[in-house]
Amino acid sequence: MPIYEYQCQKCKRISDFLILNRDEVFDPVCPRCGSEQMVRVMSRFRARLSEETRMERLADPARFSGLDENDPRSMAKFLKKMGQEMGEDISGDEVDQMVEEAMEGGGEESAGGLEDY
Repeated sequence: MPIYEYQCQKCKRISDFLILNRDEVFDPVCPRCGSEQMVRVMSRFRARLSEETRMERLADPARFSGLDENDPRSMAKFLKKMGQEMGEDISGDEVDQMVEEAMEGGGEESAGGLEDY
């Protein structure tokens, strides 16, 4: 597949672009901030996994090692991993904001946003 990755020099987000015609001029635009300051980066290898395989990976008890459900940062890291595994784009900003809110309050009421995800 002719999928190329570009990194925005303004917000540092990496985005994928499907380019069907290599001979055609392509000027990528960041879908997050709209910047045209994009630099092509080396893509990592990806293998498509079936939904069944992804679910099996999520159920693996080894994925829960080091998880502390009482530590908002630990939960945020786990949320990001789960989102990546499920193909969801959980932005770091959303999770970081939930973590900050949970850290500020320190009680159960401050973690109220976490169960929404």
